[in-house]
Amino acid sequence: MIYDIPKPEIIGQLTLENIRKIRDWHYEVLKDATREERSAFYKEGVEHFYKGYPMPKTIRPGED
Repeated sequence: MIYDIPKPEIIGQLTLENIRKIRDWHYEVLKDATREERSAFYKEGVEHFYKGYPMPKTIRPGED
């Protein structure tokens, strides 16, 4: 199933190495997913975004 793969641990700032972990996790999660599973996965992410959860400070553009 799509949620059997544990999410990668991202500690500290968003580095190239951490981005690669996220990218690899997305690939593993979605490589064998059906169209319905992919749709549900992305819909859940969009709902999370629209609920107004703030982005982590390390990746907000224009802030130090």
